[in-house]
Amino acid sequence: MLARHTDPIVAIATAPGRGAVGIVRVSGKQIAGFVQHLLGKALKPREATYMPFKDGKGAPIDHGLALYFPGPNSYTGEDVLELQAHGGPVVLQLLLARCLEAAQEEVAAGSSSVVLPGLRLAQPGEFTERAFLNDKIDLAQAEAIADLIDASTEAAARSASRSLSGDFSREIGELRQALVHLRMLVEATLDFPEEEIDFLKKADAYGQLDGLRDQLGQVLARTQQGALLREGIKVVIAGQPNAGKSSLLNALAGAELAIVTPIAGTTRDKVQQTIQIDGVPLHVIDTAGLRDSDDEVERIGIARAWEEIAGADAVLFLHDLSRMAEAGYAEADLDIARTLAERILPSVPVIDLWNKTDLAAPGVDMQPLAPLAGRKGSEQSLSLSARTGEGLDAVRQRLLQVAGWQSAAEGLYIARARHVEALQAVGAHLDEAHAQLNVPGPALDILAEELRLSQTALNSITGEFTSDDLLGVIFSSFCIGK
Repeated sequence: MLARHTDPIVAIATAPGRGAVGIVRVSGKQIAGFVQHLLGKALKPREATYMPFKDGKGAPIDHGLALYFPGPNSYTGEDVLELQAHGGPVVLQLLLARCLEAAQEEVAAGSSSVVLPGLRLAQPGEFTERAFLNDKIDLAQAEAIADLIDASTEAAARSASRSLSGDFSREIGELRQALVHLRMLVEATLDFPEEEIDFLKKADAYGQLDGLRDQLGQVLARTQQGALLREGIKVVIAGQPNAGKSSLLNALAGAELAIVTPIAGTTRDKVQQTIQIDGVPLHVIDTAGLRDSDDEVERIGIARAWEEIAGADAVLFLHDLSRMAEAGYAEADLDIARTLAERILPSVPVIDLWNKTDLAAPGVDMQPLAPLAGRKGSEQSLSLSARTGEGLDAVRQRLLQVAGWQSAAEGLYIARARHVEALQAVGAHLDEAHAQLNVPGPALDILAEELRLSQTALNSITGEFTSDDLLGVIFSSFCIGK
C-alpha cells in the first residue's frame, strides 16, 4: 500500500454548486479524537446529531447534522465523519477549511503533537479507492459506483446497481473457482508424470475445460451487452450535401440541433448528440457533405468528416432519392462508397439509407452500393423520410442490431471495455490450453501456464491482482468526494 493511502483525507462530497444540503466527509484511521476536538463533543456511532458547526473562534459557520461511522463499519472501512450542512459553496468551503485547520491544532496547550497529523484534501475517487483497498468492495463494484453516478438511462442505472450489489463479481468468482479447481488437477499431475494422462482423464479435466469455456462464453456475451449499455457506439452520418444528414440527426434526437437549409454545404463542422434507443446510448455525429469544394472552410469540414468516419463504430450512408435522376449524382455516391470501403475496416458496418421517400420518383433502385457489398450492415437498404419520420423506427432497430444489442435483460449488469478485453484474454488462454490438452503427449507445464495466465486475466477484473497504474487510471475518473 502506498504511503498516501494511510493519510487521513477530507473533501466536499456533494456536487459543486448550490443545493439544499451539502456534505463534507473525513476519512482516516482513529479520528475519534479529531471528531471531539472539531465538534466539542463525542458522537454516538451511526446516529445523526443536530448541532452547530463552529469556526476556530467558536462562532457558528452553520447548523446541521454530524454523523460518525467507526471503521470498519463505514464506506471506506476507516473511521468516517460526515458533516451535513446547507449546500451553499461558501458554507462548505468554510467547513472544509475548518476541518483542515482543526487537524493542525495542538492536542493541548504547549503540546508538540497535533490533533490529526497529515489530514489533506482527497484526490478524485480516493474515498472509493480506500473502500477497495480495505476490502469493502472489489474493483468491479468500485467501477459500478462511478457508472451508477454517470448513468444516462434507466437501464444503465439499474444495471450499474446490479454490478454494485455484486452480480458481476459473483459470476467472475464462479469462473475463478472452476478455473482454480482445474489448475489444481493439472498441477497435481506434474508430480506424477508417469500417470498424468490417465489421472486427467479420470478427473474429467477435458470435460471441465470444455465446461469452463462454455461458461466463459456466456459471461462474455453478457459482459459485452453490459459494456454496450455503458459505452454505446459512435454513429457517423455521411453522404453528399443536402442528402438530409442534419434532418436525420434532428429526427433521431427529437430536437433542432443542426441547421437545415436548401443551401448545399450548410454543415461545415461536426454536430454531435447522444441519443438513447432501448436504453443504449448512441453517439450520433452529423458531418459536412462529402464533395469536391473550392471553399477552404468547407474543405476543412469535409476533412474532419472523413476523420470522424474513420473512427466510427457504424456509418449511416445517406442517399437523396429526389436527386437520383440528376446527372452525376449516382456516380458521386459510388465514389463515396469506394472511398468508404478503402478508409474504414471491414468490421465497421455501413448502412445504406435512402432518404426523402416523400419526394422520390417511382422506380428508383434502392439496393446497397456495390463497393460496400458483403459488409456487415449492408445486407439490406432502408428507406425513410427524415422530414416526416417515416422509416425512422426501422433505422433505430437496425442501429441496435449492428451494435450487437440483444435485449435489456432483467439480469444484465453494467460492464466496461476493459472487462470485455480481460475476458477475451481469458478465452484466448483457455483456447491454447484446450489445444494443448488435445494433442498426443501434451506438455502439461505449458497447459498449467496457460491456465495460470487465464486466472491472472480474470483476477484483473475484480482487482485480486491489479497494478497501481491501473488503479490510478480507474479512480482518477471519479468525482472528488467519492
